[in-house]
Amino acid sequence: MSQVYKGVQFIPGQDEFIPDSHVYVIGKPESGDLSLVDAGLTGKGSYKVNSIKKLGIRPEDIKRIIMTHTHLDHIGCLAELQRDFPAAELWVHKLEADLLEKGDDRAVYGMEMFKGMCQTQFGLDVNAFKFKVDRKLEGSETLEIGDMIWDVVFIPGHSMGGIALYEPVAKILIPGDVVYADYAIGRFDLYGANAAQLKDSLDKLAKLDVDILLPGHNQIMKGVPADYIRKTTKMWEPYLV
Repeated sequence: MSQVYKGVQFIPGQDEFIPDSHVYVIGKPESGDLSLVDAGLTGKGSYKVNSIKKLGIRPEDIKRIIMTHTHLDHIGCLAELQRDFPAAELWVHKLEADLLEKGDDRAVYGMEMFKGMCQTQFGLDVNAFKFKVDRKLEGSETLEIGDMIWDVVFIPGHSMGGIALYEPVAKILIPGDVVYADYAIGRFDLYGANAAQLKDSLDKLAKLDVDILLPGHNQIMKGVPADYIRKTTKMWEPYLV
């Protein structure tokens, strides 16, 4: 756990057989209006909750959980977090929110083979990923939360309803799994993914002035070179057709 910037705390994922996404706590502590960005893999709820409590955060200050997308490694322990943070609203992009409310888990598992394996490994019920969504994001909102301002950017391609959060003052980008800090990008072979859309999303992110990159997995990056996302996109461009 570490403070990345005033108002941004980093809780690293605990990777095992299946990766576990990072969680970011955004919002200035004194605001009493904090948000979690993503949840993490099934079974990681206790670790995430304990990590949040060690930061000295009161459960009632967690006002919402914002999902960058709903793949299992990001949403798997959402129900676990909701038990400890019952007042937290769930915010998801409309395309994936509609699926969650119907109990349609295709955007969670990505492929049928993976679904069967995970249901067996984690003992998941068929309705494990049916959730009420409190706010359905579109991707052009400006969120004034936690005494900070975050822009919501719609970035489909890795998933159908992927979003990034961008804080323009400190130039912080939380892009989910669309781009990482090691010249890698998210996969585009799962349900709802699209290579051409991913290319467009990367081009959109490359236009942002980013100094701190906080992806869903692996390392984070401070002092991001001005052309980093553009260079990464160029490396992967032959595959994004």
